[in-house]
Amino acid sequence: MEISSTSWLHVALLFYSLGLWHALATVIQRKQQMFKTVVLSFFLGAAAHLVSIVDQTITVGKIPVSTLHQMASLIGFLITCFFLLFYWRYKYESLAVFVFPTVFLLTLVGSLAAPVTAWKGHSLMSWWLPLHVVLFLLGFAALFLTSCSGMMYIIQENELKSKRPRTFYYRLPPLGTLDDISYYSLAVGFALCTLALITGSVWAFVEWGANWVVDPTIALSFLTWLIYLGMIFGRLAIGWRGRKAAYLSILGFCSAALTWITNSGVHSFMQR
Repeated sequence: MEISSTSWLHVALLFYSLGLWHALATVIQRKQQMFKTVVLSFFLGAAAHLVSIVDQTITVGKIPVSTLHQMASLIGFLITCFFLLFYWRYKYESLAVFVFPTVFLLTLVGSLAAPVTAWKGHSLMSWWLPLHVVLFLLGFAALFLTSCSGMMYIIQENELKSKRPRTFYYRLPPLGTLDDISYYSLAVGFALCTLALITGSVWAFVEWGANWVVDPTIALSFLTWLIYLGMIFGRLAIGWRGRKAAYLSILGFCSAALTWITNSGVHSFMQR
C-alpha cells in the first residue's frame, strides 16, 4: 500500500514531537536529558519529512511552495537541516530549546493542508517562482538561527551579570561561540535572501512587467533586506558585536517573519 506525502509528514511530526517534549522538559526542569536520543529522533523526522517533500514535488511537478501550509512544512524541514548542521559543527544543545518547538509547529501547520494539486496558470508554472521561494525559505531558516543565537546571547549575558545563575546557564555556549553562530548564519541567510530578491524580481518583471514595483509585499521584502544589509555593514565596518548585534538579529527576524507571512499568498500585482 502506497504511503501518501501527508502520511509521511505525520510520521515526521511524530518524531518531532519528542523534540517538543524535550524542549518543554528543559524549560520546566532547567536541564536537558536524553538529548542524543532526541537528536536521533529529529534526524529520523527530517528523513520522513524529506520523503514527504519529494513525494509532493513529484505530484505537483514543481517544488511545493504555492501555499502557506506547503511553505511552513518546507521551512520546518530547512530549519531542521540547519540545526543538525550547526549541532554537528559546534556540539551545543541549547539551540534545541528554540528549534524543536518551532519545527514541530511549522510541520503541524503543513500537515493540516489538503492534498497537493498541480499549480495552475502559466506564470506559476515557471521555475523562477519556486526557485525564488526556496531561496527565500533557505535564507529565512538561516536567519531563524541568527535570531535564536541572539536570544541566547542576551540570556547568557544576563545570567553572567546575575549573582545566582540558573542551571540552564551552564548549558549555554560561550558568548564568543554564540556571536560566531550569529555571524555565520547571518552571512548565509543574507546571501540567500539576496539571491531570492534577484530571482523574484526577474520572475516578476518577465511575467508582470513594471506592476511588481508598487507591490507592498515587495517593498517589505526590500525593507527587510536593508535591515540585514545594515547589520552586515555594522559588523564589518563598525564592529557591532555582542548585545547590540543580538537585538538587531531579533528585530531583523521579526521583519523577515512578517515578510514571509505577507508573501505567502498571491502578490497584488498578480491579481491585476
